[in-house]
Amino acid sequence: MTTGKEHHLLHDLDVVDHEGVKHKLPLRTLIAASVGNAVEWYDWTVYATFSIYFATQIFPAENEAAALLGTFATYALAFFFRPLGGFILGRYADRRGRKQAMMLTILLMAGGSLLIAILPTFSAVGWLAPILLLLARIGQGMSLGGEVSNASAYLAEIAPPERRGRYSAFFYISTGSSVLIASLLGTWFAKTLSADQLDSWGWRIPFVIGAALGLVGLWLRRDMAETEQFEENKEIAANTKSPLMMTLREHPKQVMQIIGFTLLSTLCYYTFFSAVTPYAVKVKGADAGDVFWALSIATMVFIAAQYPFGWLSDRIGRKPQLLFWSAATAVVIVPLSTLIGPGFGNMLVVFTVGLFLYSMLSSIAPAIMSELFPTHLRGLGIGAWYNLTVAVFGGTAPLVIQFLGDRGQGHLFFWYVAIGAVIAFITVLTLTESKGKVLD
Repeated sequence: MTTGKEHHLLHDLDVVDHEGVKHKLPLRTLIAASVGNAVEWYDWTVYATFSIYFATQIFPAENEAAALLGTFATYALAFFFRPLGGFILGRYADRRGRKQAMMLTILLMAGGSLLIAILPTFSAVGWLAPILLLLARIGQGMSLGGEVSNASAYLAEIAPPERRGRYSAFFYISTGSSVLIASLLGTWFAKTLSADQLDSWGWRIPFVIGAALGLVGLWLRRDMAETEQFEENKEIAANTKSPLMMTLREHPKQVMQIIGFTLLSTLCYYTFFSAVTPYAVKVKGADAGDVFWALSIATMVFIAAQYPFGWLSDRIGRKPQLLFWSAATAVVIVPLSTLIGPGFGNMLVVFTVGLFLYSMLSSIAPAIMSELFPTHLRGLGIGAWYNLTVAVFGGTAPLVIQFLGDRGQGHLFFWYVAIGAVIAFITVLTLTESKGKVLD
């Protein structure tokens, strides 16, 4: 499933499956494919994590609540450029190659991070500051829209059919690792810097680091080879007219399915990795250090669960795993939300339970999405419909929970997630089991 060049360069790890069959896991290839995703999500998460510090630097400081809402609104607006990035860069990947598209996405994200790091403050340039912030976030939104779909397609296409779940697990191993780094930075900064230092300059450092990580990602991806799936189907992709309409016309069920389970997937991600942190600190009065430490430990659990759940899906199938994830989330999310508030133990339970359940989906998300669409539509099909769903439900999550929390109605947000879980459960019931499927 790899090209000759890739085969020569990137053998890394011998593994033995449950039947005693030896398989050489191309670890360097998997890391190279996933590193861009790590950089993308590091930058994305840093924005949400440190928003409580830079909001009053970029927006008027007189009204802290309004500044936070403005910061989260910018966060949400940038999400609506993800479908555009998914469409443009997904189509580019289907026509020109997964590697070229992934090199471009990491450049866009790193550039956006650098721009945020050097932003002038509102007191210096007025409303030009939030405008520049929005432009940087638009570039990052388009970049992330393309990265998720193209990295997912790449991982799925290089994987042997019987090991696609395990290969897919590396996608969120990289994501979890990047979020962990951002969380640990938040923990360290909260303990070592004063509030004034964080507000004035401390928040800029993580964005500088994000720009530097982008250069590392470019270097790691320089030797990546294109997948055989792309090479065999690029002529079909090049001759495909109106590909977005083709996904609706020829694959309407798959479009609805990716929307249905992504709705809950994105709510889970942005609830636990983004929305709960400022909600717990600003609305519920939790200690910022406790929240960051609890999230860090839970993220380690999340990372550790990826490969085992990818392996499990290759054995028992994708569908049983997704049904348990959506059903359990529907049942526990509201009771879990009552623990949000002061106390390290409470926050540890909230983050660990939520992220462990979410890992049942995240570990196999690239496999599930890639198995829905044929190769010549895979980048665009995932890019457009996945990112549209994320924009509508994920990008607005921190804004919604902040808005409701300011009005004493924060508990309603978790009922909203529970409803999303029910929708996802019904959607998963319509899926055809795809364990071991040869990609179309």
